[in-house]
Amino acid sequence: MTRATLAPLVLAAAAAGCGAARADSGWGLLNMPEGVTDISRKIYALHMEIFEVCVVIAIGVFAAMIWSIIRFRKSRGAIPDITRVHNTKVEAIWTVVPVFILIAMAVPSARTLIEIEDTTRSELTIKVTGFQWGWHYDYLDRGVAYYSRLDRRSDAARQLLSGIDPYTVDHYLLNVDQPLVVPVATKVRLLITGADVIHSWWVPDFGVKKDAIPGFVNEAWFNVDAERPGLYRGQCAELCGRDHGFMPIVVDARPNPAFAAWLKAAAAKSRQASAAAAPAP
Repeated sequence: MTRATLAPLVLAAAAAGCGAARADSGWGLLNMPEGVTDISRKIYALHMEIFEVCVVIAIGVFAAMIWSIIRFRKSRGAIPDITRVHNTKVEAIWTVVPVFILIAMAVPSARTLIEIEDTTRSELTIKVTGFQWGWHYDYLDRGVAYYSRLDRRSDAARQLLSGIDPYTVDHYLLNVDQPLVVPVATKVRLLITGADVIHSWWVPDFGVKKDAIPGFVNEAWFNVDAERPGLYRGQCAELCGRDHGFMPIVVDARPNPAFAAWLKAAAAKSRQASAAAAPAP
């Protein structure tokens, strides 16, 4: 396989480290990002809390196993007891204790899951449609809609025998021709669907990953921190066909005045395009 062929597979795993606000490297890439939204930080906190519980359980279980193996090994004269088939007290303990642990873990998990699904009081609604192989963004009731596809330089470099070194292309396979533009400090609601097959809209720094299913509308939301404007990158996280590795996501989070100016200009451009395309009377 050529380097250009392997690159999408490698970069798909590295997409989580491409947010403008993060510069993780090395061991930091092994963990999920804290992100630039309040909900992404809550997801990260829940992840670390459950991870710590699992570490404590693992330490206890493996410590008991290692101690038993060493203390009751055959070379020390240990003789297995073949008369006792079970111990009711021990079985009750190892059944009840995990139940209480799961209940304790379920409470913060349910609280976070409910908040993830709470799209009420949103200030901007955008319809996101996945198609082979790109995205369509429709700012509902704002008169702005456009397609977002892999940028031309990445598309040229990815072609077999193109002769272009992918390492000379900035953000190779993680850049688009038109990013999704959103305001910071604003609750943005996404209505996510698919036009052909199942896709998945995934931006790690936002804590958002939702399937885009034809004939069905999923909801998601995010609210970028006011002090964290910039470009944030993601990818389609569903195996959606031959060019699955070539449909990145780029979100341009701007301060509110800059977003308002962009939205006004984009709406005027859309009206001009519609007027030019309208049939002559």
